[in-house]
Amino acid sequence: MVCSAAPVLLLAMTLALVEPPAARASQPGQSQARGGSGPQLDPESGAGELLLISVHVQLDFPDVPWPAALSQPLTVPAASVSSAPVTLAGLNLTTGGEEPLLTPGLSMALSCSGGRGSSGLQGHKFLLRGSCLLPPAVPATLSLDSWLQMPGDTLNLTLLTNQETTNLNWFLWPTGSPSPILLRAGTCVSLTSSRGRTVLSIVNISHRWAGEYICHFEAQGFRWELHQVVRVPLQATDVTGLPDQLSVSCDTSPGFQLSCCIPSAHLGYTASWSPREGSQASVFNALDSQCFTLAVEHCPAANTTYACELQSPGLSPLRVAVSVTIIRDGDTTCPEDSSTVTWNVTKAGHVVQAQCPGNRTGTVKRPCGPDGVWGPIHSSCTDSGLLALLLRAQLLQAGQGWPEEEVSQILAQLQEQVVAVTSPSDLLALVGTMTVLAKVVADTITQLNCSALEAVLKITDKVLGMNSSSLWTPAQRQMPSVGSSLLLAVETLARSLCPQDQPFSFVLPNVQLQSQLLEPTFPANYRASFPTQPPLRAWIPRHSLAPLRYNGTNVSITSLVLQKLDHLLPSNYGQGLGGSLYATPGLVLAIYIMAGGQVFKQVEVTMDFGDTDGSPHCVFWDHDLFQGKGGWSDAGCQVQAASASPTTQCICRHLTAFSILMSGHTVPNHPTLELLSQVGLGASILALLMCLGVYRLVWRFVVQNKVAYLRHSALLNMVLCLLAANTCFLGAPLLPPGPRSPLCLAAAFLCHFLYLATFFWMLAQALLLAHQLLFVFHQLSKLRVLSLMVLLGYLCPMGLAGITLGLYLPRGQYLREGACWLDKKGGALYTFVGPVLAIVGVNGLVLTMAVLKLLRPSLSEGPQVEKRQALLGVIKALLVLTPIFSLTWGLGLATLLQEVSLVPHYLFTVLNASQGVFILLFGCLMDKKVQEALRKRFCGSQPPRSTNSLVSCWLQVSL
Repeated sequence: MVCSAAPVLLLAMTLALVEPPAARASQPGQSQARGGSGPQLDPESGAGELLLISVHVQLDFPDVPWPAALSQPLTVPAASVSSAPVTLAGLNLTTGGEEPLLTPGLSMALSCSGGRGSSGLQGHKFLLRGSCLLPPAVPATLSLDSWLQMPGDTLNLTLLTNQETTNLNWFLWPTGSPSPILLRAGTCVSLTSSRGRTVLSIVNISHRWAGEYICHFEAQGFRWELHQVVRVPLQATDVTGLPDQLSVSCDTSPGFQLSCCIPSAHLGYTASWSPREGSQASVFNALDSQCFTLAVEHCPAANTTYACELQSPGLSPLRVAVSVTIIRDGDTTCPEDSSTVTWNVTKAGHVVQAQCPGNRTGTVKRPCGPDGVWGPIHSSCTDSGLLALLLRAQLLQAGQGWPEEEVSQILAQLQEQVVAVTSPSDLLALVGTMTVLAKVVADTITQLNCSALEAVLKITDKVLGMNSSSLWTPAQRQMPSVGSSLLLAVETLARSLCPQDQPFSFVLPNVQLQSQLLEPTFPANYRASFPTQPPLRAWIPRHSLAPLRYNGTNVSITSLVLQKLDHLLPSNYGQGLGGSLYATPGLVLAIYIMAGGQVFKQVEVTMDFGDTDGSPHCVFWDHDLFQGKGGWSDAGCQVQAASASPTTQCICRHLTAFSILMSGHTVPNHPTLELLSQVGLGASILALLMCLGVYRLVWRFVVQNKVAYLRHSALLNMVLCLLAANTCFLGAPLLPPGPRSPLCLAAAFLCHFLYLATFFWMLAQALLLAHQLLFVFHQLSKLRVLSLMVLLGYLCPMGLAGITLGLYLPRGQYLREGACWLDKKGGALYTFVGPVLAIVGVNGLVLTMAVLKLLRPSLSEGPQVEKRQALLGVIKALLVLTPIFSLTWGLGLATLLQEVSLVPHYLFTVLNASQGVFILLFGCLMDKKVQEALRKRFCGSQPPRSTNSLVSCWLQVSL
């Protein structure tokens, strides 16, 4: 009996008992049960077992008052059902409050048996009596197909239970990690459950998923842990040979060093080098890798290939080869060069590879040219700290870790690492980390606290302020969508602020944010203003916010202003915007509404961008345009002139990232122009068909000498090319636009080729005229000149059109948005305009020379009268056609590059669409030979004496 006056405490505890390793050995693939402070692994089998006991303790304090603090870890010998000794890992007795019971320095001993037993403890004037209750059998099994998983496979861990379980969690203790990592559903991890069965699946497994898997759950009043060890071998891509090739001069470098490196966590690999005569092999651990090094002391006599073979028990070996080339006397070499990296003497035609200097990961390569001159340095070096954060974010997205804790930690470390961004690869790693974290936040609906959001804004401010020429421009060449990715990441993170930290505002030079929390009975209008240049304001009317009131929850509205980001976004313009050059005010405004954990986008918002120049277009950045690269779109947005000020206001019926584009001119979209263009093209096609008909009637009469034959052959080919081009151009608007439409691509290519061919045949005429003027008595070979004209008229434009297609189509810059014609913003259109203007310039020079030659009396002493008339026909045709073509495309270029009124657009449309009519009139019907042939054809042998007679003849024929 316990004295009634003494304080009495009855305790019931669950304690962990660790069975000795000898009693818990098992085969690989079997499940293990544990409970306690941590796993105890058998590295070969992965087996182990922990038992749990329930201890009932009664404490009597007969001689002392209730102690304020009594606590001490306790080791207790005990016995399991099999009589094998077990160890009590620790004991902590409390009253259920915060104060412990056992005083420091106290040691106790407690023995347990299979049934109810008693034990005693004397010391410090109190008595401990208790009993131990052994747990039941393990209520679950954890199965695995194989403890060795190959890279790229799917790992399946299956938990089968025969009792009801609660608080089930999965953990991974990676090789070399100080603690286990929680596993949850992610891009690689999936969890499926049914009655008595839970499956953990991991797709596309790699060596980063190797380690011990722990299934943690509660059942029958006990806490259970089941363990499985999984090994994943390395792949050949995980092994790095440094260098991959080497050229050595035995006179200057009698010895050299080779290395092959693997990730540092895989310590179960051994390496062997061959050949290794006269060499020494060693192992050293770097920051994130383990390297096996071969120090070759004596230079080989001939070119040699050294092989590093990595082996691990039960696995296929990995092999990396390094070729060593010997530099001999007389070989061309690049000299030794020391900069950030030391480049040794290298044989011409080889590429030198070296590790990145300092705390950077990757390699640098430099080619030695065939003439012994060093080429440019190609670096893939990235700051190791930035790469580590990117990898951590990617594993978090895959399913390793708890987003609520790790996102904030990664953002805080990323803020410190911004200063390490010194190369385009560093910038891409930083933006990539933010992008991955944004996806994690969106997928897991994670909320950020104010400190995490401040880290996001500070990182963004510094990134936007980075040098464009040295960082952003090279980064955009490697990844054109890097600016769009940054915008999407900042949008997602900025709207994830938890409601408890609102209202919140933050101002930096390149980033400004305002976040407000509106009660269910929010005011009439939402307004936000930003002290930018020009000032920026936004407001949402009451009727747009009213539908959100019925949710009965607080409404969070976040407004984010980014400066300089618009200059980092690609110049992609959606349908209706693709035909112009635009400037921006340097501002991007993003507005988001969150209510009840959901994002609301269908809200009308009005924005005032201040006083702007040019013709404004209200746009938003659509991340889905241009195959995910993003682009500006004006869908759902319109410009509204402010009534009281000259500012530009935009009204949009949805929420996202907005800006305003200013074009130097407004391209007219007038129905009259479209109708005029179609009618003109139709008239041009009809005139060209008539021209072909005229040539069909009079061809044998007008080509009686070589000059006339060549001149009319060039004109005929020009007519054919222009007829086909106009027909294709007239039918192109009927085709579905876009690079995925083969018909649209074909129409654009054919129009480009045929219009170029028209001008090149025109150039052929000019060159023919120039030859006759400069080499008066030189006889031309009709077949040879015609062959050269065909090559010039068809082969050159075909080559230009093909090169343009191959160069700009992979970049997505070949077709204009919404049209089957060349895109201007990427430069494809200038591959057409450039040659055309050059040809017009050459024709102008030839015409000038022809006029000067005609003014000289000696011209009459040259060709015969018939040839002279043919030459005059060429000159007359060029004198008429060249101004027409140059004027047309001069006006076209003017309408594209600068602000013009509506009149040049009409002139361009009329002249461009009437080229066929001009060719028929001035190139064909005004030619005297053609007129004489027509008179002979239709009016007999009586030649009319005037133009009126010719007209009368035409009337007689018509009647």
